[in-house]
Amino acid sequence: MEILIFLIISYILYSISMFMLFPKADKAAWKGLVPVLNFMTLQEIVGRPSWKIIYLFIPIVNIFYVTSLNVETVRSFQQYELKHTLWAAFYGPVIFFKIAKDEKITYKGPNEIDEKAYNEEITRLQQEGKNAQANRLIGKSPYKKSQAREWVEAVGFAVFAAAFIRMFLIEAYTIPTSSMEGSLNVGDFLFVSKAHYGIRTPKTVLMVPLLHNRIPGLNVESYIEEPSINFKRLTPLSPIKRYDPVVFNYPEGDSIYFNKKRTFSIHDVRRSPDNDFIKETIKGKKLITRPIDKRDHYIKRCIGMPGDSLKIVDRQVFIDNEPADNPENIQFRYFIPNINQYQGILGIREKLRDQGVSPEDMIYLKNGIIVLNETQKTYLEQAFPGIQIQHFTKELQKSVNWPGQETYPSDGKFSKQWDNDNFGPIYIPKKGATVELTAESWPFFERIIDVYEDNEVIREKDGTYRINGEIADTYTFKMDYYFMMGDNRHNSEDSRVWGFVPEDHIVGKPLFIFLSTKEGSIFNGINFDRIFKSASDM
Repeated sequence: MEILIFLIISYILYSISMFMLFPKADKAAWKGLVPVLNFMTLQEIVGRPSWKIIYLFIPIVNIFYVTSLNVETVRSFQQYELKHTLWAAFYGPVIFFKIAKDEKITYKGPNEIDEKAYNEEITRLQQEGKNAQANRLIGKSPYKKSQAREWVEAVGFAVFAAAFIRMFLIEAYTIPTSSMEGSLNVGDFLFVSKAHYGIRTPKTVLMVPLLHNRIPGLNVESYIEEPSINFKRLTPLSPIKRYDPVVFNYPEGDSIYFNKKRTFSIHDVRRSPDNDFIKETIKGKKLITRPIDKRDHYIKRCIGMPGDSLKIVDRQVFIDNEPADNPENIQFRYFIPNINQYQGILGIREKLRDQGVSPEDMIYLKNGIIVLNETQKTYLEQAFPGIQIQHFTKELQKSVNWPGQETYPSDGKFSKQWDNDNFGPIYIPKKGATVELTAESWPFFERIIDVYEDNEVIREKDGTYRINGEIADTYTFKMDYYFMMGDNRHNSEDSRVWGFVPEDHIVGKPLFIFLSTKEGSIFNGINFDRIFKSASDM
C-alpha cells in the first residue's frame, strides 16, 4: 500500500510540474495533466520520435527510459551541471518545478537534436582538416563534461543499473555449505532469478547498494531498518513446484548473533542452551535484528507444498502418505567402525575426495562419521572389502555421544520423539485454510500466527488463546507456506529444525552455475564440467 501511495503522489507531482513547465517550451500547459500525452510532449521537447512512447509500457525498461527523458529535458533548458543531472535522475518533479519558476531559465530547443547536430559539425570540421575551428567548437561546447564528471556519471549509472538488476531481476549467489551437496556443491556460484516466483518490492529503503546485510571490513550492517515499507510481490512467471531448488530468506534470521565463521539465531541458542560451541561462538556478540529482506539467504529443495501432510519414516519422505521422489544424489550420515585401519594405510580420505566428498562432510572422519551418497557408499564397499558402513541412527548417535539436534516445533514433546530420519506427520499451512487451535496444534502454528502473520497472541493460563484481543479456537492462514529440505539430509539445517518457509520469504529460482571452484576455493582449481549447468536439472 505504501508503494502504491508513493507512486500515486509522485505521478500527481510529476503531472503538476509538467503543467507548469510546458508553457516555457511553447507547449500547452493542459497537456501536462493528460496521462501518456504528457510524456509524449516531453519527448517532443527533447527531440525524440513519438514511437518511443512504447518504452513507457515495458516493465523495468520504463524506469530507465523516464530517467533518461528527465535528464534530456533539463538539458533542453540549458541545465548542464552535474547537480541538475542528479536531480533529474533522482526525482524529476523537483527540478521541473525549479525550472518552471525561474524566469532566467529559458528553453533552448530539443537537446537530443541540438547536441547531435553540434557533435556532427565538430566531426565534419575534423574530417575536413579544420582542426582549429573544431577545437574552438569543442572548447565552447555547452555539452562538454570534465573527465571527472564522465567518470562520476558512468560509475553512478553502472552502480544504479547493477543495484536495480540485483534487487529486482537477477542476483549472484554462492553455495557456502554442503547442505545441498551432490546437487549444488560448496563453491558453486549461481545466478538466481527473482522474477520467476514474483518480484518482491524492497522492505528496506536505506541501504548500501550492492551489499546484502554486512559491510565488509567494518563489521556492521549495511542498511537502516527504518523507514521501511510493506512487501508487495508482483505476478510470478511460474509457481514454485515440488522438488524445485529455492532461494529464500532464513525464517529464523530475525534475531541473530553474527560471527564470521557461523551465525546463530536466538532460536538456536534457546534450543541448545548447553551447547558449548554455540556459547563460545556468540560470546561477547550483540544480538542483531533484521527485516525479512536482509536475513541470510538459504537454498534448499522444496519438498512440501501448501496443504500437504508430510512425514518422514526411516529417512523416506512421504507426502499425503505417498513416498516422495528422492534427489539423485541424496546424502546421509554413516558410521564406519575401526576407521583408523583405513585412514593411513589405504588413504580413505584422499580416495573420498576423488569421489567428490566435500571436506565439510569428512570433518568427523577420524571418529568414523562421514556423509555419503549411494554411489560413494557403493564405491567404499567395493574399494575396501569387508568395510562396515552403518546408518547413523538415533541409537548409534547416543552410543558415540553425537550431539543431537531438537527438531521442529521444539516443544519438548514432539521434538524429542522425532529426528531427521523419523519426523511428523505435520500439516503445511495453506493460504485460506483454517485449523483448530489446541494444545497439540499450537506449537506448530504459534510462530506463524504471532510473527509471520503479525498478530498479537496470548496463551492464557486456562489453555485458551487470544489473537488480537479476541478468544480464538481456530485460525485461518493469510499466506502459503513451504517445507524445505537439503539434499544432504543429515548435514542440513532446514524445515525439520526451524519449520515452515512463508511465501513472503521466497527470494527466487536458481538458474545455472556460472562458476564452480573446487572445495570452495579458487586456489584449488575450477570445476569446468559444472559451469553453465542448469540448477533446475539437479
